Amino acid sequence: MQPYELSLTAAADAVRARKLSPVELVDSVLGRVEEVEPRLGAYVTITAERARGAAREAERDVVAGRLRGLLHGIPMGLKDLVDVAGMATAAGSRVRGEHRAERDGTVAARLAAAGAILVGKTHTHEFAYGLTTPQTSNAWGRDRVAGGSSGGSAVAVAAGAATFALGTDTGGSIRVPSALNGVVGLKPTYGLVSRHGVTSLSWSLDHVGPITRTVEDAALVLDVLAAHDPRDPASLAAPSADRRPGPGTDLTGLRVAVPDNYYFDHVAPEIESAVRHAIDHLESLGARLVEVEIPMARYIHATQWGLMVPEATAYHERTLRAVPELYQADVRILLEAGELMPAGDYLRAQRSRTLMRRAWARVLEDVDVIAAPTVPATAVKAGQSTLTWSDGTVEGVSDAYVRLSAPANITGVPSLSVPVGHDTAGLPIGMQLLGRPLGEAVLLRVGHAYEQTRPARELATA
Repeated sequence: MQPYELSLTAAADAVRARKLSPVELVDSVLGRVEEVEPRLGAYVTITAERARGAAREAERDVVAGRLRGLLHGIPMGLKDLVDVAGMATAAGSRVRGEHRAERDGTVAARLAAAGAILVGKTHTHEFAYGLTTPQTSNAWGRDRVAGGSSGGSAVAVAAGAATFALGTDTGGSIRVPSALNGVVGLKPTYGLVSRHGVTSLSWSLDHVGPITRTVEDAALVLDVLAAHDPRDPASLAAPSADRRPGPGTDLTGLRVAVPDNYYFDHVAPEIESAVRHAIDHLESLGARLVEVEIPMARYIHATQWGLMVPEATAYHERTLRAVPELYQADVRILLEAGELMPAGDYLRAQRSRTLMRRAWARVLEDVDVIAAPTVPATAVKAGQSTLTWSDGTVEGVSDAYVRLSAPANITGVPSLSVPVGHDTAGLPIGMQLLGRPLGEAVLLRVGHAYEQTRPARELATA
């Protein structure tokens, strides 16, 4: 096994035990970047020399017994929305071509303090306003979409071109590309991870979180990221906690909710079969399955778009009027549509969210985890704009991909996407676990138990 193939946890253990040098690890990952980047296009910027210099420094610290944290010497990618001092944060757009960050965003600073090493900035759909990341190819098929908007981060991790990466999630943008590329994606509780120094799409829906190869890896990164930050108005004063799952896989007594509406409507048969099989596996580990009804399901789509569209337009108001020609057509159309939305619609969406949060809280009083598909279809071919379901219903690709992930953004509950197999075309399938606010430890425990008792996953080879 090459160092770039190691999970974060395995690599960190090897570095701490002095069985693997940070220099060897970073060189291996950079070699993998050189190999796959021409085919996949995960990165907008590669910081090879910076990474090698940081690896040499990390190696000196290891020899001297000065480990900086759990991520010491671990190579990572950051979505091109996260500020890093002296580097461009273009957000995938010509609008931001001249922007240079003066200081690190909070998450970048926390990762650096823990010893993580930046390999580069990963591609995002322009301003995170899309579900495909057209600059990047899927790690399992170059003719397939990567998913978005954190497509570059998910592809880099899936292909071994980063040991872990950060993404952002406003309507599914961590979980969607994670599911489509066969990796783990965690959207934490709203406010648990600071967004200071991260370009916003929709301030009341935005989240920052890790994309990793294993659930345990996600827990390691989350423990570094989660902390109160007074510079983020939504930041929670949550107590520090070790969320890493233990070695056990016994889920006896855990109540896993299986939705009888919404989450399995208009879902590809292979995805439904794989997810239901995974849920049955949780039952075999001791979990008790409970059928639940997802509340206010008919309002989810309208609420998500009713919040996101006007907030995004407000954020871009000045540049949209000054340089509209610099935006990609798909993003510009959405931003212009936001200018046509009445204030009353936005207020109704806010009220709907309040009612939805209350209703979801009641559901989660009686269960520990909700299990469902992450996305209703595997990665579509690049350029495909619609999906046609068996009953003749036609749905836009972006609407389809956001449909099952949006509830966690609206309500702010944590959501973890875990790979649960592949379809007959060899494309990955993801299962989504949702829990109570600040209930990440439970999600990680369940996801880890599933992962530990299923066949080991391999890196993508596209």
